[in-house]
Amino acid sequence: METISSRLINWASILDDKTREQALATAQLPFIYPHLALMPDAHLGKGATVGSVIPTLGAIIPAAVGVDIGCGMIAVRTQYSLKELPRDRRPLREDIERAIPLSAGHNNRKVAATAAPRVAELRRRADKAGFDPGRYMGNWDLQLGSLGSGNHFIEVCADENDGVWLFLHSGSRGIGNKIAQHHITVAQGVASDKRLTLPDRDLAYLEEGTPQFMRYMEELRWAQHFALLNREEMMDRVITQFGKWVGGAVRELERINCHHNFTQQETHYGKSVWVSRKGAIKAEAGDPGLIPGSMGTASYVVEGLGNPVSLNSSPHGAGREYSRKAARKAFSLAQLKEAMHGIEFRVTEAFIDEIPAAYKPIDQVMRDAADLVKVRHRLRQLINVKGD
Repeated sequence: METISSRLINWASILDDKTREQALATAQLPFIYPHLALMPDAHLGKGATVGSVIPTLGAIIPAAVGVDIGCGMIAVRTQYSLKELPRDRRPLREDIERAIPLSAGHNNRKVAATAAPRVAELRRRADKAGFDPGRYMGNWDLQLGSLGSGNHFIEVCADENDGVWLFLHSGSRGIGNKIAQHHITVAQGVASDKRLTLPDRDLAYLEEGTPQFMRYMEELRWAQHFALLNREEMMDRVITQFGKWVGGAVRELERINCHHNFTQQETHYGKSVWVSRKGAIKAEAGDPGLIPGSMGTASYVVEGLGNPVSLNSSPHGAGREYSRKAARKAFSLAQLKEAMHGIEFRVTEAFIDEIPAAYKPIDQVMRDAADLVKVRHRLRQLINVKGD
């Protein structure tokens, strides 16, 4: 842990100058209390740093929550061991790719029977909140149970005892992005009307008690729940395909589902604050959590230690060192294939920007997080599914 200033505490041993400057700028906003906590996976983001925990008094910065509202992880520990799995893993990868729409803009053709109760629940929540998600995206219901692209993934993994886990990473898809972008624009409009001076226009905020704040919070909570149900729906489909592949029923020994792009009200240092975790998970003492590595590297099942200085938080993954554009220039498909040796995945140049070398080493991130979480399981990938 490093105290950069009285308002910025840092856990990242790998931290570039631009990310440090961005975090310092955010930390100087007058309503930050008590300080901004920079996680080990911190890297440059839109307005606010990805991998930061931002506590605010009486205000919310929509861009500091992130544009993929509610993005997070879900993992299921099965009763199966590695030795019980079929040797040929390609059929399962291809079945998962058929069962779950992948990539940006790819949705379900119709609302699946398993998704219907979840869609109905989301409609009820939207009605109660007084808004129509169809105003943002007419086919939002067809997105429930779809993965997206970028660093989102579906994996089959094995832990240190060869126990088999099903693991995936996704968020609120296009509907969450549309909601986030709308409220970022609203906040910028408020800042313009008030002639506020900000270090970055994407740090525009909404004040608690205003109609704009209340509307954002209602729609934010809805999108966070969409993201959680989206992961649940995909995991149910993965379990179905996995069961067909192994030729038996899947018994869930454990299921963990956690956000890492979200806001909620918490008490820290004696005050009630809005805690925006942009690329960070809640890690109160005993909280189960999931910290994925990059494509081809280890992931971790963890338990929170409740570190008060971190505002009971921990990293959410490896954190980028190369931008996507820079990674595509720096690395090759041959290097990606070498990094993915022994892992079943779809070989394509589209994934070059997800190569492990484009990210911070996950084991270094976990060493930096030693006072934030304790490791329960270290997972290694067997099958990797991504959208391009």
